[in-house]
Amino acid sequence: MADQAFQVDLRGVVDLLSRHLYASPRVYLRELLQNAVDAITARGDGGGRVRVETGGGALRVHDDGVGLTADEVHTLLATIGRSSKRDELGFARHDFLGQFGIGLLSAFLVADEIEVVTRSARGGDAVRWTGRSEGSYRVEPGERDEPGTTVTLRARPGAGELLSPPVVAELARTYGSLLPIELTVDGARVTGAPPWKEPHPDPAARRRALEAYCEELYGFVPFDVVDLDVAEAGLSGVAFVLPQPVAPTARAAHRVYLKRMLLAEGVEGLLPEWAFFARCVVDAGELRPTASREALYEDELLDATRDALGEALRQWLVTLAQTDPPRLRGFLRLHHLGVKAMALHDDDMLRIVDRWLEYETSAGPMTLAEFRRRHPDGRFTTSVDEFRRLSAVAGAQGVGLVNAGYVHDAEIVERLPAIDPDIAMARLDAAELATTFGVLDPSTELALRPFLAAAQRAVERLGCEVVVRDFDPASLPALFLSSRDAQFREELTRAKERAGELWADVLGAVGASAGIDRPQLVLNHRNPLTRRITALGDGGPVDVAVQALYGQALLLGHHPLRPADTAVLNRSFIGLLEWAVHTPEGDQ
Repeated sequence: MADQAFQVDLRGVVDLLSRHLYASPRVYLRELLQNAVDAITARGDGGGRVRVETGGGALRVHDDGVGLTADEVHTLLATIGRSSKRDELGFARHDFLGQFGIGLLSAFLVADEIEVVTRSARGGDAVRWTGRSEGSYRVEPGERDEPGTTVTLRARPGAGELLSPPVVAELARTYGSLLPIELTVDGARVTGAPPWKEPHPDPAARRRALEAYCEELYGFVPFDVVDLDVAEAGLSGVAFVLPQPVAPTARAAHRVYLKRMLLAEGVEGLLPEWAFFARCVVDAGELRPTASREALYEDELLDATRDALGEALRQWLVTLAQTDPPRLRGFLRLHHLGVKAMALHDDDMLRIVDRWLEYETSAGPMTLAEFRRRHPDGRFTTSVDEFRRLSAVAGAQGVGLVNAGYVHDAEIVERLPAIDPDIAMARLDAAELATTFGVLDPSTELALRPFLAAAQRAVERLGCEVVVRDFDPASLPALFLSSRDAQFREELTRAKERAGELWADVLGAVGASAGIDRPQLVLNHRNPLTRRITALGDGGPVDVAVQALYGQALLLGHHPLRPADTAVLNRSFIGLLEWAVHTPEGDQ
């Protein structure tokens, strides 16, 4: 039995192109321009011109490129997907923009018929090829005096606007404005040099021109403009630093040209993820596009290019730190998250963060370097809530505290010894603060023993230890302190309550090896209210007063409330109200 050839449903292929390969039918003009530029490149005698004409309900794209012979028309235009003959004809060299043949099929996105009239520069008569979207084509003699090709389209129903003069002009400017050949639309030239390569009388004029270009493209005046150059990828261009904060999770989209033809306006993955604060416009000669030519192909060259562009932005920041510190501080206020992300892996960025980025501290906003100068034995917290509940107390005791509870902060502080081995900033254990508090004199402590015994009974079942100390600020009546071991044990207890029987046993075994220290309710003897409560006799509401101080300490410290804590808060409030309104007459 003889082998049979596959039959291609061209309508199905066109539908596949429109639904799955190309993001929009607007790319049809890009594909036609790519084929025209490739034909001019193949002719190889320099120069070249592409003319786009509209009118009479048709679109015509003329080029003075290499053209095709009758045999080449059959080979390239009538056989979908063939590549071997294409290679033999020289259309697979790396300096071509597109994939001649498959790109032409994109014209079926806007037209039901494609007419190609071509004459080869290598000799032979002109040929007319007419292809139809239902899958048929016709080849016949054509009329053309000079070598080159003309592609003619007439809009299919519903696609008229895409072939209208204003839209064609817009698409030509969008895709082809940087092409190295002359491109005209209805006689008006649309091509020119890349803006970052335009000659200018001085750097300031160039900067203003690039800022205007950025505003035209992206709608903002950039904070700064960074030149980009990666020889390995044949890449040149500029990065525009955003003038306003942007979320690190925002997907940065860049404008990428390949051999000066626009690939896409929203290419992702060109920069490292940490460089979310920049938008790029680049032209690359060696990077590979995906099949749709609307994104970049992930390969080793793209990886190397991404690293090189990241290095260019990193070096810009280092230079800014050396030459213009006020401007660097302005940048850090806008884009500190990106720089912090870099500092996790880059020592130069870590030095910039250490020297220039302000952190929240118990002594007010300041850089880490300044903080260490003032507090050689300073501490840091790894949560914002912990800093907020302890910063005032720590500051009053002379203990410097840094808030490292935001994104990347704790890792950055812990990485500081990488740039200076003498840096020793330890994480604060809340229980450490109790060692800085003043101890009561022996006579006062002895007099408070009956109160402390009653106070301990009031909070015993809450797993808390009551102590009385002397500390600032005097306005704070009580402080709830929990060591890291105690916090771990509390989290373990809550996990056991939510876990099933098997996991509860496992967690119980883990808990058996945990420490035995308990959270402390530290009553401040400097506070007038606390002193009055400690002076309550046997008839006073010691239980509810201590429980009220316990609840207030939890609330002021932003500690999570357990059901037992909430119940104690409610009972102490009601108990104090009852005591406040109680009179001997009320008992009669």
